[in-house]
Amino acid sequence: MAALDALAAKIAARLRGGETLELLADLGGGKTAFTRCLAKHLRSEDAAASPSFTIENIYRCQNFDIHHFDFYRLEDPGVCAFELQEALADPDKLVIVEWSRIVADLLPPVRLAVEIAFDPGTGEDSRRFTFKAPAELAYLTEDI
Repeated sequence: MAALDALAAKIAARLRGGETLELLADLGGGKTAFTRCLAKHLRSEDAAASPSFTIENIYRCQNFDIHHFDFYRLEDPGVCAFELQEALADPDKLVIVEWSRIVADLLPPVRLAVEIAFDPGTGEDSRRFTFKAPAELAYLTEDI
């Protein structure tokens, strides 16, 4: 957990607001744990939790709000697509999306994809993070 927290601290220090993070992992892979750490390092006093049943949680932070979406339980985004589009259009929000398959066509091409996978052979709770982002977001992950 310390390594996850340290990684989130590095990324949180670089976030400006207006970014989109797409978290990709299996069920129980650490997506919400990573979001919880980011929120903490962005000085949110809100309890970050999985929005699996509410679809969207909002965490108030010092410089901008986090809009945390989870589309796991949906077959179709329905009206939630409008909420996502509204959050994506606001340059003062950080948008984090879990289970993005049904809204992939709504996500901006300029986003940080964070793939989280269990790292076999290094311990039960050890995870490997892989980042994919266009050059416009290189500042988030350089030297990590």
